[in-house]
Amino acid sequence: MASFHLVLVAPEIPQNTGTIGRMAVSVGCTLHLIEPLGFSLEDKYVRRAGMDYWRHLDLRVYPDWETFLEKNSPERLFFFSTHGEKELWDAEYRIGDYLVFGRESSGLPEAFYRKYRDRLVRIPMPGTFSRSLNLANAASIALYEAMRQTRGNW
Repeated sequence: MASFHLVLVAPEIPQNTGTIGRMAVSVGCTLHLIEPLGFSLEDKYVRRAGMDYWRHLDLRVYPDWETFLEKNSPERLFFFSTHGEKELWDAEYRIGDYLVFGRESSGLPEAFYRKYRDRLVRIPMPGTFSRSLNLANAASIALYEAMRQTRGNW
């Protein structure tokens, strides 16, 4: 069983996905990609960012969100967004949780903000100018906070 699940909804930048895949291998996570993808998984940028880790990745790709839900039946989902009211360290994570991230240019699909309102989590950005963090950085921050809270149990 994976310690955590990282879910990217319609990612656009291959380097971010490659970097997140490399991290997933390093910590024993499953990476779930929800199509459409803004690149081919054969893209040299995905491979370069993922390096030789990519072949060890537990990678699963789905044509849409509904198929992802049907195949996984996730018990606990956390959606990371600048629209979240709860800060990431106020959420209580457990082994096996799914950490969900939207596309780089526009975030999560609009319907998610209504349907999963109570599960939206944000990463604080106290700086004076920032719309959002880089996707790979946000996934790293979220995953390591979840690991910190569950230390030693993964």
